[in-house]
Amino acid sequence: MPNGYVVAQISVTEPETYKSYVAQVGATVEKFGGEYIIRGGQSENVEGTPPGERTVVIRFPTYQAAQDWYHSDDYADVGAIRRSASTGVMTIIEG
Repeated sequence: MPNGYVVAQISVTEPETYKSYVAQVGATVEKFGGEYIIRGGQSENVEGTPPGERTVVIRFPTYQAAQDWYHSDDYADVGAIRRSASTGVMTIIEG
C-alpha cells in the first residue's frame, strides 16, 4: 500500500505563535503513524516561486492515515494555530 505524504510550503507571519504550533504538532503526527522527512532546513529554489519559504514533508503509512490526521480532532486546534501564524499551501499526496 502506498504511503501518504503531507507537503507544506509555509511562510511564517507570527513567529512566536508558530513556535506554539511546532511544540504541539509532533504529537498529533506521531499518533497517526507519521514521521517528518523534511522540516524546514536549507533549500534552493531552482524553478518557479514557491508559496512559502519553509517546506515540510511528513510521511504517513497510508494516504488514508494522512487524510485522517489532517481532518482529525487532534489536529483541528493545532492546525488553527498554524493558520493564524502563517500562510502557505498544504497538500496530501499518495506515493
